[in-house]
Amino acid sequence: GYHQAAGGPHAEIIALKKAEKKAEGATLYVNLEPCSHHGRTGPCTEAIIRAGISRVVAAMQDPNPLVSGRGFARLAEAGIKVKEGVLEDKARQLNEAFIKYITTGLPFVSVKVAMSLDGKIATAAGNSYWITGDKARQFVHRLRDHSDAIVVGIDTVLKDDPRLTARVEGGGGKDPLRVVVDSSARLPLDAKVIDSSTAAHTVLAVTGQAPREKCSALEERGVEVLTLPDKDGRVDLAALMKNLAGRELVNILVEGGGTLNYSLLEASLVDKLYIFIAPLLIGGRASPTPFAGAGIKSLEQAWPVRDIELKQFDRDLLIIGYPVMER
Repeated sequence: GYHQAAGGPHAEIIALKKAEKKAEGATLYVNLEPCSHHGRTGPCTEAIIRAGISRVVAAMQDPNPLVSGRGFARLAEAGIKVKEGVLEDKARQLNEAFIKYITTGLPFVSVKVAMSLDGKIATAAGNSYWITGDKARQFVHRLRDHSDAIVVGIDTVLKDDPRLTARVEGGGGKDPLRVVVDSSARLPLDAKVIDSSTAAHTVLAVTGQAPREKCSALEERGVEVLTLPDKDGRVDLAALMKNLAGRELVNILVEGGGTLNYSLLEASLVDKLYIFIAPLLIGGRASPTPFAGAGIKSLEQAWPVRDIELKQFDRDLLIIGYPVMER
């Protein structure tokens, strides 16, 4: 079993229902400590006790302060054997977004980049279709499918006019919330990101200086215009992430250009990187790079990236890593 949606039955409940009478005397394996409190659903610990489970093997303690050890204690109190910490590192990676959200109140932000071997995300003329191959792009659609929201900057929309949907091979992809960071409401009324053929909702993050008439026109097209505080004339990205967290959006995928990516990095809002490198050379001083902005003055100011993982999709290389925000 797995937890399919916020407010829905937890993984333990689904597994117990599937097992029915076979659950009695059985061992239950979970990647996270069962909850013991009343939230949107009842406590999983009580369902486990009622089902007659004799042993629970859990990978990690729940970081949620409402649970954090109480679930294990309740099971032990009921005479159920408990073993915790099995494959804990794997579980922490699996639950990394939830851990960030529940301990900080902020979403887990992943930045995806596709660039050439010489670090360019487009030509000097702005052409970027397609830097990577089919298999790499299909992986990105799976990332979208597993994300609660996709965030892009207005420059990306004006240049590429993306749909930002999850077109998973074989169908069945879940389209996430689409968020466009656009301080001045420059989003065209016919942009594909406003496309009503998908159930995906579109949010336009603007500042108070965005023209009211344009905002109203976008709202008539079904766009939610979200006015946020500004920081140096641009949308305050920390305020945006807090707003998304308030909507219970846990996994955020950023597919922006160099300006948005660097702004997120400067604001210490990037948790994970997915950097695709294609075996191409583009060149050109004017060709954009994945992290623009002012840059740093010395290598001591650089952001180290830890826990590097490499994957290959035909000729394209994917580097996955975690930037260290505290330098």
